[in-house]
Amino acid sequence: MSDATAPVATDELGSNHGNTTWVVDSTGIDHLLGKENGRFGFESTEPALRIAPGTGERIGFETSDEVYRQLHEHHDMAKLTAGINPVTGPVYVEGAMPGDALAVTIHEIRLKDCGWSVSLPGTGALAAVMGDEMFTRRVSLDGDGAHVTDRHTFAVKPMIGCIGTAPADGANSTVMPSYAQGGNMDLTECRPGSTVYLPVMVEGAYLSIGDIHALMAEGESSFVAIEAEGVAVVSVDVVPGMDIRAPRVETDDAIMFVGLGDPVQQSITRGYEDMFTFLTRDHGWESGDAYAVMSAVCHSRLGGPTGAVAPDPLHPMDAVGAVTVHILPKSVLA
Repeated sequence: MSDATAPVATDELGSNHGNTTWVVDSTGIDHLLGKENGRFGFESTEPALRIAPGTGERIGFETSDEVYRQLHEHHDMAKLTAGINPVTGPVYVEGAMPGDALAVTIHEIRLKDCGWSVSLPGTGALAAVMGDEMFTRRVSLDGDGAHVTDRHTFAVKPMIGCIGTAPADGANSTVMPSYAQGGNMDLTECRPGSTVYLPVMVEGAYLSIGDIHALMAEGESSFVAIEAEGVAVVSVDVVPGMDIRAPRVETDDAIMFVGLGDPVQQSITRGYEDMFTFLTRDHGWESGDAYAVMSAVCHSRLGGPTGAVAPDPLHPMDAVGAVTVHILPKSVLA
């Protein structure tokens, strides 16, 4: 993944901006799962919590940024004692069965006092220009925003990078690729106010969440956004018989269909096919109407950079395939 002996550039810009610490507590949370429940796979293992769906009870998933703290401190991959992208959970949802979908509504994301910008040599779209030198930066977070440089402060837009259910067999990676059951999708729309729909493959679904970002540009050029530690507060419900083949995200004004495939054109095709099926099968539209409306107002774009196919074991950080997002304005359903 990187050369552990490569020289390191450390930058503390932002560390002295403001004195506000964003306190994370259990206020307004019915069940708080600490980061000690972090795991390195989406799987149907002993659950950290069992919950009934549709109650409105709020679950807090605390996430960890320990790997970025260690990179910033040691500047040496060989000295890491923490893994990348642990997910907290899993949560067993009573009554969730294969063929259903899990509806996860994101109510809020409570950030702590800092985030991290890190360049791992050999990863991301900027790998060639960043070279072999590892770059790390501690980014202060306070009431003014994310202090990304000494002259650039941006409003935080927290989101969940890793969210998913368990596969029918084995365990899915929390790093790459993205899966039909979710995973490290790195979608900016997985934010407060959105509902994420995930296929249920095993009884209980086994929901896990991790990889909070304080701020991330769409596409995540660096493969690492402004990573942060915090608590994602969600509630869960089950949609019986909602047999979806890939995740969906619903916002106030759109429904977004995630496409997964290799090459990228296959991913785009699958996402648009799912949208077409949603309009024709689920909403009873004539195929010509669906075709014309999609051509007129339904956009697509790239999702996160984690790919849709397991990478070559010799190059575990090289994404294969693509995550794409296909956007249906809810106004057309009125």
